[in-house]
Amino acid sequence: VHFWAPTFKWGISIANIADFSKPPEKLSYPQIAVTSTGLIWSRYSLLIIPKNWNLFSVNVAMAATGLYQLSRKIKHDYLSQAEATVAEE
Repeated sequence: VHFWAPTFKWGISIANIADFSKPPEKLSYPQIAVTSTGLIWSRYSLLIIPKNWNLFSVNVAMAATGLYQLSRKIKHDYLSQAEATVAEE
């Protein structure tokens, strides 16, 4: 795996970090693709020889930012609805 591919993938993590200030209702569930890609490629980067630490670090960052964004979306969509339902009763 070459140097430039994982280096350019940092743009995805940076974009996710920039979206931390976005309201949760504007986030989308396809964020799971970013999270899954991060997890899968993190594992792969440790299996190849020589180990590619740049690939590993960018994919850990992708998985972490993706999980954070997903958790914000799920909290907004499901937990706030549950609280609203309880408040109505």
